[in-house]
Amino acid sequence: MMIKKKIAIALTLFGLVVQTSVAQKTPSKKEVLKTLILTNAYFMNKWPDAGKSIITNRERPSNIWTRAVYYEGLMSLYQLKADKAYYEYALQWGEKHKWGIRDGIATRNADNQACGQTYIDLYNIDKKPERIKDIKASMDLMMKSGKIDDWTWIDALQMGMPVFAQLGVLYKDNAYYEYMYKMYMYSKNVEGGGLYNAKEGLWWRDKDFVPPYKEPNGEDCYWSRGNGWVVAALVRVLEIMPKDAPHRDEYLKTYHEMIKSLVPIQRTDGFWNVSLHDPTNFGGKETSGTALFVYGMAWGVNQGLLDQKVYQPIIVKAWNAMIKDAVHKNGFLGYVQGTGKEPKDGQPVSYTNVPDFEDYGLGCFLLAGTEVYKMKK
Repeated sequence: MMIKKKIAIALTLFGLVVQTSVAQKTPSKKEVLKTLILTNAYFMNKWPDAGKSIITNRERPSNIWTRAVYYEGLMSLYQLKADKAYYEYALQWGEKHKWGIRDGIATRNADNQACGQTYIDLYNIDKKPERIKDIKASMDLMMKSGKIDDWTWIDALQMGMPVFAQLGVLYKDNAYYEYMYKMYMYSKNVEGGGLYNAKEGLWWRDKDFVPPYKEPNGEDCYWSRGNGWVVAALVRVLEIMPKDAPHRDEYLKTYHEMIKSLVPIQRTDGFWNVSLHDPTNFGGKETSGTALFVYGMAWGVNQGLLDQKVYQPIIVKAWNAMIKDAVHKNGFLGYVQGTGKEPKDGQPVSYTNVPDFEDYGLGCFLLAGTEVYKMKK
């Protein structure tokens, strides 16, 4: 009875989302690109030195995961607009860190390895071996160890999986795909009893949030940005790997399950809540998770994997909401939740509040915008 009730509610909400979205105007390519240029310029002007340490509650090097996500977005923007300044800004970042990884090549932390995604992108533009020496060595050490239980939190999937996929393509070596798959499946099915709930099509952030943990309203805790990281991981891996790469069907299956689960829980204003199944737990607009979901859906439409008639109105509604409610005239992005791992972290989330790190929110937004730009009207 409960399952039937949830299905009925989901179908009702799905209909409402489509009905309220269909009348919204799909933005022109010119409008989308203008917004991407504006938001990126705000950040580049604020942080002209790409190697400068980030100081919040303590000092951190700028090649950490937060900045790595920004550069993922910047490299996507560079594909739309080959501005020399964008390339040089990314190049400066790699050079100032000597193409190194935080904590060295022996690190097993995906957050430290995330910078490798942009290092490899820059290597593919100009094949200088120092650009990928350390990141390849780090991932090779991971594989040599045989240990597959490092990705104990779902954010790690987005930080680490694309690097394995990129190296698989670069070296035409299926060993990278196979090891990535083993690590991914451990996170999905083994860690904490399995971090993916196939019945709901969503992921628990880590073992601390697997039931019996519950949100205040009694629902499971599905953190918006955490699930956004998984959507982005799946999209980037599917985009990078060749069509005949091993285990592609597994990633595609989970991608479809997740995307379907997101449709009925979109807010009426177009955003998604920080807590996907409990809008009362630090509820309200949130940009980073919303942007990652837009990225995933728009990519699916552009690849012909999702029905454009169904999903484009949902995407447009979310994109227009972010433009209207989150983007400031100077390019600053509001409603970005600060770092953390659950709804209560990184609060408050508001139009004017500056999160502890501004870079990753912009990276998510640039990824979303580049796919919205590619959509047909």
